[in-house]
Amino acid sequence: MSEGPGDGTVVPSGEHDPTGSAGTGGTHLTASAVSPGEAVASSGHDMFGATFGGDTSGFGGLVRRDVGAAPAERPYGGWFDETVDALEAAFPSFHDAILKVVVDRGELTLHLRPDAVRDVCQALRDDENLRYELLSGVSGVDYPAQHERLHAVYHLHSLTYRRRIRLEVAVPLEAPQVPSVCGVYPTADAHERETWDMFGIEFTGHPGLTRILMPDDWAGHPQRKDYPLGGVPVEYKGAQIPPPDERRAYA
Repeated sequence: MSEGPGDGTVVPSGEHDPTGSAGTGGTHLTASAVSPGEAVASSGHDMFGATFGGDTSGFGGLVRRDVGAAPAERPYGGWFDETVDALEAAFPSFHDAILKVVVDRGELTLHLRPDAVRDVCQALRDDENLRYELLSGVSGVDYPAQHERLHAVYHLHSLTYRRRIRLEVAVPLEAPQVPSVCGVYPTADAHERETWDMFGIEFTGHPGLTRILMPDDWAGHPQRKDYPLGGVPVEYKGAQIPPPDERRAYA
């Protein structure tokens, strides 16, 4: 599964890099300047900031920063203006459907109202000045700090013009419904199933929205940020493997 611009930015509790020099555009994961051994001796925390206990992954102490790219202003640069202009001409409800246009790290992302995604995909595929014939993937992102925390991200390719764009929609946990685009892009079938399985986004109108990675009776959606990291025992060739939070403990 892939993520949109600025996704997955996390820093340990108490850590901050005001220059953003640790990674491109400030998207980075910083760690304590001292060695893990020194951190253990001085603070009782591991290098990720987690206290010793059941969480042996270290990620329980991470504090997520919600970073969202600001809307871009014209001119966007290069062929981005051509694509947006062509979509505006081909799709009469452009200004109602498109919430913002983002140009970040040399990529173009259109943020849409969820109920418009299928019609926008239809226009992007069929208009002779756009010709985004291929949907290569649908992925999910979870931003717990946002009300509309679940994002579905669509990656489209124009084989005719050799261009790529991204569409992104956001829905709340209380109503995580997005229209399926399988009728426009058949390749969306398995990708929407995976996004439903991992994030719980319901693609209405999908021909068979069932789990694709987890068992049918599995409870929850494992790639949501509030999903527990451990606690599920696994049977492997007759041997019982304990859940991650019980495999070892820090001394």
